Amino acid sequence: MNEQKEGMFPEQRRQAVLELLRENGSCRVQELKQLFHVSEPTIRQDLESLEQAGLIIRQHGGACVNNYASFATGIQLERHTNMSLKTRIACKAAGFVSSGDSIILDSGTTVTEMIEPLSEKKELKIVTPAINITLALGKEPTNTILMTGGEFKAPTLSLTGEKAAGVFKDLYVEKLFLAAGGFSLAAGLTYPGFSDLPLKRAMIESAKTVFLLVDSTKLEKILFASLGCADKIDYLLTDDGITKDYAEKLSALGIEVVVC
Repeated sequence: MNEQKEGMFPEQRRQAVLELLRENGSCRVQELKQLFHVSEPTIRQDLESLEQAGLIIRQHGGACVNNYASFATGIQLERHTNMSLKTRIACKAAGFVSSGDSIILDSGTTVTEMIEPLSEKKELKIVTPAINITLALGKEPTNTILMTGGEFKAPTLSLTGEKAAGVFKDLYVEKLFLAAGGFSLAAGLTYPGFSDLPLKRAMIESAKTVFLLVDSTKLEKILFASLGCADKIDYLLTDDGITKDYAEKLSALGIEVVVC
């Protein structure tokens, strides 16, 4: 991974920095310098370029995405591309949940789209790092919700890190509905940054059945931090953009593909 970071072209690195900022909300220059193995002036030039493009706002010692505050004040996620596909995937995923189930709901736009169809279910036992999911599904009085602790991430309205992962110690649930920044046959689950990896791993280890929710644009998309764990995925829910050949390769790995 270090060789990949050190060998990045400037545009590749800036895209990776932007992905990381979108995932975490903000980052400090010193953190980015260490993560990408480049000098402080180089990182500052990257941030200046991204700011000139209107994508971020530089702050003293770091930067944040330019709509950082709107996530938290609105208690809703920024709507990204492919939302119609994500809604279809989420609706299909909700169909695997029955009233009374114990489930883990990850954060992110696709899993968030499960809120509406899940509102029809009763007596759910839900574990989640997502504040918006907690507020929405906690309105049903028969549901029991356990929320993780951890470090707050405004873009995903969620909590993350080692403290969030600690909630899952000695916890066992029937179904996990998992998000990912990318998925590939070689690297498995990948994410823009490393902060979520302990949490994602802990959720996977706590679930009997793992459902991965990714639209087809994320297939064979490899981001900065690799979790692996392809062998832990039981179902991959995606849209009809997946090719027959790729679906067969997933089936060979023991992953059941559900086209939504």
